Amino acid sequence: MDSQLLLVLLLLLLGVSGPQAQEPKTRGPSEEPSEEEISEEDGVLVLNRHTLGLALSEHPALLVEFYAPWCGHCKALAPEYSKAAALLAAESAQTRLAKVDGPAEPELTEEFAVTEYPTLKFFRDGNRTHPEEYTGPREAKGIAEWLRRRVGSSATRLEDEESAQALIDAQDVVVIGFFQDLQDEDVATFLALSQDALDMTFGLTDRPQLFQKFGLTKDTVVLFKKTSPKIFAAKVLNHLLLFINQTLAPHQELLAGFREAAPPFRGQVLFVVVDVGANNDHVLQYFGMMAEEAPTLRFINMETTKKYTPVDSGPVTAASVTAFCHAVLGGKVKPYLLSQEVPPDWDQRPVKTLVGKNFEQVAFDETKNVFIKFYAPWCTHCKEMAPAWEALAEKYKDHEDIVIAELDATANELEAFAVHGFPTLKYFPAGPGRKVIEYRSARDLETFSKFLDNGGELPTEEPTKESSAPFPETPGNSTSEPKEEL
Repeated sequence: MDSQLLLVLLLLLLGVSGPQAQEPKTRGPSEEPSEEEISEEDGVLVLNRHTLGLALSEHPALLVEFYAPWCGHCKALAPEYSKAAALLAAESAQTRLAKVDGPAEPELTEEFAVTEYPTLKFFRDGNRTHPEEYTGPREAKGIAEWLRRRVGSSATRLEDEESAQALIDAQDVVVIGFFQDLQDEDVATFLALSQDALDMTFGLTDRPQLFQKFGLTKDTVVLFKKTSPKIFAAKVLNHLLLFINQTLAPHQELLAGFREAAPPFRGQVLFVVVDVGANNDHVLQYFGMMAEEAPTLRFINMETTKKYTPVDSGPVTAASVTAFCHAVLGGKVKPYLLSQEVPPDWDQRPVKTLVGKNFEQVAFDETKNVFIKFYAPWCTHCKEMAPAWEALAEKYKDHEDIVIAELDATANELEAFAVHGFPTLKYFPAGPGRKVIEYRSARDLETFSKFLDNGGELPTEEPTKESSAPFPETPGNSTSEPKEEL
């Protein structure tokens, strides 16, 4: 799938938590319960330290509110919380809502690091040690929908034109992911990230007739709006991402500042919150980040895939967010490119190891003919052709003017061109002009050898398309061999 479209999946996560009250430092002693049966109030389970374990064992999906009787925000949430429980009960949903009196249960508040009220945590399959922090809406429908998308699928599977059109017609904003392979890891990313965009409806499909209906030839995410006469793919091209760790700290003040800065940029920049503590490793990898860097900001243009990071490492406030957006939009911040470090032994094996930092000097060496495989570690097609590539390198290792190399395109970005599918094979002939020829034939040693021996050409019955442009992009759908898209 195109890298500029992958992060379109981040059209989400603006549903941050509402205001919360600080827990007082003094608490009254908790009283021992008279029995260990689970009671209910308005359809909400009432739990304590004796009954929480029982509730977790009985209910595979359990949302627990830690509240304080004196907390005004808790009192405001209570009727919506009960309504959400009623909505789910009417659907015979497996999800249950529960609550814990925090001041009366100091052992539980300490166990789950509750420092303010209300705090809501979502438990799956009885797992007591890693609950998910609830960051969704504080009204009944939003709470119920947040839970539905975690217990069930967050996107509707579309099998034909009728079902796709019905979904588009039923909602104001619909996002549909078109994927040629529903087992691809990008589908998992799409589903995971669509869980929090509660104001949008999501669908996905792998049906060729739907690709054809909407004029698509490769994996694409498309946003449909009723107010627009045509479909468009993420016209808000600029995305500002705030990376936080809700597991370590709620960050309510920081989130409030982030949201405060958003309105002036509406239509220009989409503000997105990413919780690094909620299994978003794929997003961190895309930006070349570590979870420990949170809280921090990143800016990306979806059309160019250029990424930006703040120049200073000061606190994230409404003022700093505003200044960063203006700086990027005004061209005052330079984009950064991902690159691994150059391995000390990068040129010691027959297949040379390239990264972003040494790609230019190797690929465009005017004295060498360089044949490069751009791959992804998870790509099955890349793994299948690996023996042939190793054999090719071994065969030509004594040819001083030929270099066989490989580059992990998921961890390294190039200024020269973007890599959209895996494996992508490019040939950089010796000489001036920074010429690039894309290889589009069989991935076996015999054909590779024929290609190299003929100076980057194949016989007329197996033509390779040479572009006159210095850096042609990979179409991703015209190779005779299968390719996995980003």
